[in-house]
This record gives sequence, structure tokens and C-alpha cells, in this order.
Amino acid sequence: MEYMTLEKIEAYVHAHELGNEIWDCVNKWDKFARWSIGIQISKSADSMSANIAEGFGRYYKKEKIRFYRYSSGSAWETREWLIKAKNRKLIPDEQVDVLISGVEELPKMINRLILYTNQKLKY
Repeated sequence: MEYMTLEKIEAYVHAHELGNEIWDCVNKWDKFARWSIGIQISKSADSMSANIAEGFGRYYKKEKIRFYRYSSGSAWETREWLIKAKNRKLIPDEQVDVLISGVEELPKMINRLILYTNQKLKY
């Protein structure tokens, strides 16, 4: 029998990669931008994968789903920070549009993860 691992969860892998891409962008900004918007966007982006990981580690289905929903909320927060970064010319338009598209895909992936969790777990 093959067990599910965190690294096999599509939503986790996607969120983790997005967090790293956003970190790479923020790391290039000047000090003021990093300390104002950069900290916020980095935290919300890292929170996307961190909440999936925390939910994965929980035993009960309702706990798992609660953290998956937190992750979805972090995705929407990250989207908002990306829009601010775009408006303030911190990330090139083409690059930020790709990041926003990736972030908007995450809640759909999380909803599939929640559906899977509901179907597979009793408690």
C-alpha cells in the first residue's frame, strides 16, 4: 500500500513553488519596499504552503480542512499584495500576471484537496 505524502499533494507543491518565486522577487527590492510590502507578501505567500502542511499533519478531517481553508485565504491575501506590487511597479507586469494567475489557481486545487479529504477520511 502506498501512503500519501505531502510532496504528492498538488496544491502543496504549487503553493511551495509560488512562495519561492515570490521570495526571489522580493529579495531584489530596495530596503523600503522589502520592509513595507515585501514582508507582508512573503508571509502570506509562505503561509499558503505552510497551512497545507499543517493541515496534512493533523489527524481529524475537520482540522485538516480548517487549515486547507486558511491556505486558501492566504492565497487571496497574496493576490492582493501582488496587485499592490504591480501597481507600485515592484514586479514587471508580465511576471506579476503569471504569479497572480498561479495564485488564483491555488484555491481551486485546495477545493479538490478538501473534496478528496472528505471522501477518504471518516473522522
